[in-house]
Amino acid sequence: MRYFSHTPEDILAMLSAIHAGSMEDLFSMIPENCRMKKKMDIPSPMSEWELIRKMEALAGEMPSSAYRTYLGAGRYEHHIPSILPYLLGRSEFSTAYTPYQPEISQGTLQAIYEYQTLTSRLLGMDVANASLYDGASALAEALFMALRITKGKQVAISRLVHPFYREVVSTCFAPTSFGIQELPFLDDGTT
Repeated sequence: MRYFSHTPEDILAMLSAIHAGSMEDLFSMIPENCRMKKKMDIPSPMSEWELIRKMEALAGEMPSSAYRTYLGAGRYEHHIPSILPYLLGRSEFSTAYTPYQPEISQGTLQAIYEYQTLTSRLLGMDVANASLYDGASALAEALFMALRITKGKQVAISRLVHPFYREVVSTCFAPTSFGIQELPFLDDGTT
């Protein structure tokens, strides 16, 4: 849910609940010499596009050696659409819980079905599953499925895959005879 700021009535009700007559009363315990007296110099709002451009310009001023700070765990340059945080915030996409009460969860079940169907069509797959526990266990299940389908004996995993994911795969594969080969990554951050 998005944040909605307090109305003047909300503020008065909260002040009343804590027996403060005003915002000034609320902050009266803060010494005067610790309070900011001047107006804050905050620039006007920017569109998402303008903000991205500004941040790119600031990042361009950094020496290339500073970028090493931001490397790690499977991250490399790629586009993330701005709608993604909204979609990921929706519980039907952010939880592995598959609802079992169709009369309550019909919309969620429909969304999962549509997602699985479109994923299998887009990727040319016979099957797609959107109801696994988490990313790490989904990876392990996908690798097991690939081995069953291809009758293979070994899987290859990029070292760019998050270490926790690789650890889960290793744990799941430990009691089996399947092998895991880790692939190195290139200087550009890809395998």
